[in-house]
Amino acid sequence: MSALRTFSSTFVKASRQPAFRFAAARSYASQVKSLKERVAELIPEKQEEVKTFKKEYGNHVLGEVTIDQAYGGMRGVKGLVYEGSVLDAEEGIRFRGLTIPDCQKALPSAIEGGEPLPEALFWLLVTGEVPTAEQTKALSEDWAARGNLPKFVEDMLDNCPKTLHPMSQFSLALNALQHDSKFANAYSNGIHKSKYWDPVFEDSMDMIAKLPKIAARIYQNVYHNGATHGDLEQDKDYSYNFSKLLGFADNKEFVELMRLYLVIHSDHEGGNASAHTTHLVGSTLSDPYLSYAAGLNALAGPLHGLANQEVLRWTLQLKDNVGIDASDDDIKKYLWDTLNGGRVVPGFGHAVLRKTDPRYMAQREFALKHLPEDPLFNLVSRLYHIIPGVLTEHGKTKNPWPNVDAHSGVLLQYYGLKEQDYYTVL
Repeated sequence: MSALRTFSSTFVKASRQPAFRFAAARSYASQVKSLKERVAELIPEKQEEVKTFKKEYGNHVLGEVTIDQAYGGMRGVKGLVYEGSVLDAEEGIRFRGLTIPDCQKALPSAIEGGEPLPEALFWLLVTGEVPTAEQTKALSEDWAARGNLPKFVEDMLDNCPKTLHPMSQFSLALNALQHDSKFANAYSNGIHKSKYWDPVFEDSMDMIAKLPKIAARIYQNVYHNGATHGDLEQDKDYSYNFSKLLGFADNKEFVELMRLYLVIHSDHEGGNASAHTTHLVGSTLSDPYLSYAAGLNALAGPLHGLANQEVLRWTLQLKDNVGIDASDDDIKKYLWDTLNGGRVVPGFGHAVLRKTDPRYMAQREFALKHLPEDPLFNLVSRLYHIIPGVLTEHGKTKNPWPNVDAHSGVLLQYYGLKEQDYYTVL
């Protein structure tokens, strides 16, 4: 194992150097024409790598499991191989070795100096390589071409009661799209297991492409009486098209926010509840639609994806109770009343992180650039400086620093997307 540790340590250190990652990634990406072609090249290499590694280290014990971990939802248990991203307690998230600032510098954007495109991050997650601008544009066009929904799915969503939570409708639509699963059809026709990846890739691409239309239709049906804002544009990127369907395409800052929002929420290790659920269901050879819908159901819990709407509601309640210009002492009293009442202060703390979430900082920097005078943003900025001290004094929080959910609702509110129950869909 000493050789393995040496190799791992050396490679990890090297891969964390931006110049190493960017140069290697771009040299690979420039040699291929499409994402699927590159995936087809990488899969045999990866299969052989896994086979060799399992043969040599298959009996190695990763660690022990405590009773507390077993009762606590298996938190901290090493039980999944995942390469897309890694979360370090001090450093935060890295996507295939790149930090969020690295991604902002390296990944193609829609405008000069703008936020990275989710399409580019998807390419990076799948291949470990940074795509060129041309490859990113081709992926945008591919998703736009695949984005239309079957009529029966549209009709089903249109017939859902407005009182059905948007996340329930989101999951419902994904389950319904399983009707057209290429993997399910190929499996029933006896496809060889070495070729599973091909229809899984196609299902995944089709599914991701259709998410904006599903999510936007839910938004318009529940909150705006089924309003429409045109169709997908083939020459536009994923975030622009989603913003257009929501009715916000005319606001260039909102479109940029959506690009950042989708990038920083795209991946967060493989062991969180929703990602793990997706992997778990997929391990039964359920197709991507069924697997992803299962993950959405996990995400809908108040201790997971639903947290972002809970944070905003709590922040607005604080504003209503103490005022937007309240003194630090009044804010601290409200915080202590919350804690002494047996409630949590939402948006602060993280299962892994022991410092401010870099995703929070990315959103804060966006706000400092685009809405520095917004009263609600200024209140959240004050909470960033006040709450950690109160939580530290309270003594029951391992990490008193803000997470990604502490900021996202403020930005969405500023641009007019104020429907809090919808935030988890994003």
